[in-house]
Amino acid sequence: MAGDIRELDAWAVGLLNSLSPSGRRVLARQIAGELRREQQARISAQTNPDGTPYEPRKPQMRGKAGRIRRKMFSKLRTTRYLKIDATADSAVVAFTGQVQRIARVHHFGLRDRVERNGPTVKYEARELLGITDRDQETVADLIIKHVAR
Repeated sequence: MAGDIRELDAWAVGLLNSLSPSGRRVLARQIAGELRREQQARISAQTNPDGTPYEPRKPQMRGKAGRIRRKMFSKLRTTRYLKIDATADSAVVAFTGQVQRIARVHHFGLRDRVERNGPTVKYEARELLGITDRDQETVADLIIKHVAR
């Protein structure tokens, strides 16, 4: 997939260089906003960028039987924590503050404490952010629409 991003980048450079800096910033904001919506939808669907489902939570020993729990990362995917930043040179979708540490642990499958003085647990890797083929098509469409205006 990384080769595809380089191809998209090489294709877009010529088109983007013909735009003014303010035009590039407007386009970058549109791209970042659309990518954030795509990431939020994918996190809500509990799937990795390659289409595989997230590893399920480990069963809780002391939880009530039949208890319905909310989906993983339901608050993490909100616009309060998943921010966009757009300049004339870049469009960024990233987690902010303390949430960034939590997202990194889950994204890469690292070890972390469950509670402040609780046990250390190895979390399964669940890729929260990533570029899919559909995202690349969306970016290409947004560039074409913006340049065509």
